[in-house]
Amino acid sequence: MIWYPYQQMKTMKEPYKIVDAQGVYLYTKDHKMIDSVSSWWSVIHGYKNPVLNRAIKEQVDNFSHVMLGGLTHEPVWQLSKKLQEWLPGDLDYCFFSDSGSVAVEVALKMALQFYINQGKRRNMVLSLEHAYHGDTFKTMEVGDDEDYHAIITEKKGVIHIPTTIEALEEAFKNHGKDFYCFIVEPLLQGAGGMRMYDISFLERARELCNAYDVLLIFDEVATGFGRTGNRFVADLVLPDILVLGKALTGGYIGHAATVANKKVYEGFYSDDPDCALMHGPTFMGNALACRVALKSIELFEKENYIEKIHKIEAITKREMEGFADSRIKEVRIMGGCVCIEVKDSKTLEGYQEFACQRGVFSRPFLNYMYAMVPYIIEEEQLIQVLDTMKAWFL
Repeated sequence: MIWYPYQQMKTMKEPYKIVDAQGVYLYTKDHKMIDSVSSWWSVIHGYKNPVLNRAIKEQVDNFSHVMLGGLTHEPVWQLSKKLQEWLPGDLDYCFFSDSGSVAVEVALKMALQFYINQGKRRNMVLSLEHAYHGDTFKTMEVGDDEDYHAIITEKKGVIHIPTTIEALEEAFKNHGKDFYCFIVEPLLQGAGGMRMYDISFLERARELCNAYDVLLIFDEVATGFGRTGNRFVADLVLPDILVLGKALTGGYIGHAATVANKKVYEGFYSDDPDCALMHGPTFMGNALACRVALKSIELFEKENYIEKIHKIEAITKREMEGFADSRIKEVRIMGGCVCIEVKDSKTLEGYQEFACQRGVFSRPFLNYMYAMVPYIIEEEQLIQVLDTMKAWFL
């Protein structure tokens, strides 16, 4: 018996059984659908990509996995070196794990211990309203969405603020010396409702973190690798710790990275064993994941994915221009993301099956109908996704 995610098992609809996938399409026994959500925003190159397939097959002929405890291997070395070269600033120190949630846990643990190693006791985290950083316990604590995290009834030492500079400045004025980090999904808040905000907020956050000696963490598990229209938001405003996942491996294997700058890394570099970061996921630095991640980054670079994403954004804005309905609260577009927020969640009941019948796989949630398509999508396919979204209201 499979226990499915985010579902009441007693009342859930039978899921679509996928028998094959190719490019942007998912195939059931007798139907094909454009995957408009890229398997939770990760399959940026589409399915069955020959370059990524070949990387996996070549690595598995050598070995699939060895632990990083006392051992190392060429794929993890190469991926670490590539990320060091590729990421902005001095984000040079990669700690690998097997999922975005765990990678965020690592980032929070790093930030807390960074100050403990200096003999400082900071005990508060600053986070955003409507934040989502994962489903493990600490990530739920810094998150702010009762639909996901209702079992966490008490959140000690966490302050949530809206994405206004006034609220940001007030939080630092009142608690800045107590924060050990400020964690954000930069520019685009995913599971909290595809909420979008301006870069000026992050620029001011960087200034305040510098002034109060607070570590700034960017959770780019969802936003990284082009989803906002930027390669990384960290290219615009530099954090102290960057968290990557999802598209890191092109959606092939669960893998994530918590990447620290030199200041954070040197906060652990010591003759004192108590200053070490005591964390070690079994499958961190998995050889298959590292090898496919390297090829995924290579594709992203060689095939100019930023240009593809800007084209997706331009087509989306053109096709959605002037679209309105009395049931719609707002239409939001950024990079490779489009979201239609409705006033009443009941408006979206039945949309998934409606979309399926029109050859599109969609997974609306709460008040949000959205698309985060694979970057290889053709214009005609993208228009089919957008027309399906609009047709539901017309």
